[in-house]
Amino acid sequence: MNEEGHAPGQRVLALVEVMDVLRRTCPWDAEQTHDSLAKYLIEEAYETLETIEQGDYATLREELGDVLLQVVFHARVAEERGADGFTIDDVADAIIDKLTRRHPHVFADTEVDGADEVRANWETIKAAERARKGQSEASILEGVPFGQPAALLAYELQKRAVRNGLPEDLVADDGGAGGGLFAAVGAERRRGADPELDLRAAARRFDRRMREAEARARADGRDPRSLTPEQWRGYWG
Repeated sequence: MNEEGHAPGQRVLALVEVMDVLRRTCPWDAEQTHDSLAKYLIEEAYETLETIEQGDYATLREELGDVLLQVVFHARVAEERGADGFTIDDVADAIIDKLTRRHPHVFADTEVDGADEVRANWETIKAAERARKGQSEASILEGVPFGQPAALLAYELQKRAVRNGLPEDLVADDGGAGGGLFAAVGAERRRGADPELDLRAAARRFDRRMREAEARARADGRDPRSLTPEQWRGYWG
């Protein structure tokens, strides 16, 4: 029970009810589709990531709520398709089944020795799932979405391939444009870093230094847009 005496998850049920009312009575909510909502799912996910990067955990609760809304919204839209659709309970059942199935060391009698074995079991179980679905010849890389940012995409492809036995020396790409960047992602991955988050951190550092240099120039009465290269170097922190 939480402080208000509710079992965890009770307010999620209330959110489902609110979404139902909005879908039936609000003109904007009523006309939305999976396609029209897709961009908001991406936007809300990135806003949530930004609050985590900034350590703004007070705002994180609100941003997670926005992400949860997208899940509930899509489920409500799908429910209206009837027999061809699904409900929010179907969504929950699917992830519960997947988590239970892929964590036999928690929900069954499988024993593991550390996180590496957990990850190895995860890949083995996924392969078995594909086989049961008649996808035994599916690629090891099956399911890696190409719609994600390039650095993260390269990271996920490399990680999946190496985790399933591809030698590290075959990860390098010398086949054309982007090969150097792909190799840089590999270097980050091998040292245990996340290239997407690291690149975002580097971008934030650059943004901060740029703004600080601009502020120093303005304090001297200079327009940053008119600075010479040497003046920029002088203001660069």
